[in-house]
Amino acid sequence: MNAYRNTDQTAVRPAAGARGNRRISRAVLAGAAVAGLGLAGTAVAQAAPASATSAKATPTCSASALKATFGQKLAGGMNHQGVVINLRNLSGRTCALRGYPGLGLENSAHKTLASHTHWGDTWYAASPARKTLILKDGESAEAVISWSHANTGTSGAVHASHLQVTPPAATQHKTLAFPQWVDNGDLKVTALARHIDVNE
Repeated sequence: MNAYRNTDQTAVRPAAGARGNRRISRAVLAGAAVAGLGLAGTAVAQAAPASATSAKATPTCSASALKATFGQKLAGGMNHQGVVINLRNLSGRTCALRGYPGLGLENSAHKTLASHTHWGDTWYAASPARKTLILKDGESAEAVISWSHANTGTSGAVHASHLQVTPPAATQHKTLAFPQWVDNGDLKVTALARHIDVNE
């Protein structure tokens, strides 16, 4: 305690003018610090609205938001067959789709049948790269499905009556009439896109 006190007592006192100048300097520095804080606060306040008003992430399209329909039917050679699937947003709001739809087969009683879905190129179209599709109300995306039916009427093919279509990231599916024989239950499907060129 004495050491600290002695140091304070023996410190050289500045002249009166110097003390006045020091007080002025301290006042100037304090003012500058306050101004700096004010500027910093302004910068934060200006940045906040930009963050607050930035667009929220577009919600993923749920199965209930979409209407599934068949588009162009595809056929030709080597016992291959295919069809374009359309998913149209009818939710009344904007939503997003990205990736591949899930597929499944059902019999006439809507019982799920054994099937396998392969994502990528199909017999009729190369798969586009996965891309987030922002669909406004009324807009749609499509994918191309293909399968073969060389074993129609035999145990080497699954006899389906309906096709399950599950939108990407969805837990529910749409069901379409699909009276087809599918070899080994194997289905191929491309990623979704606004439009996919097909080779017939």
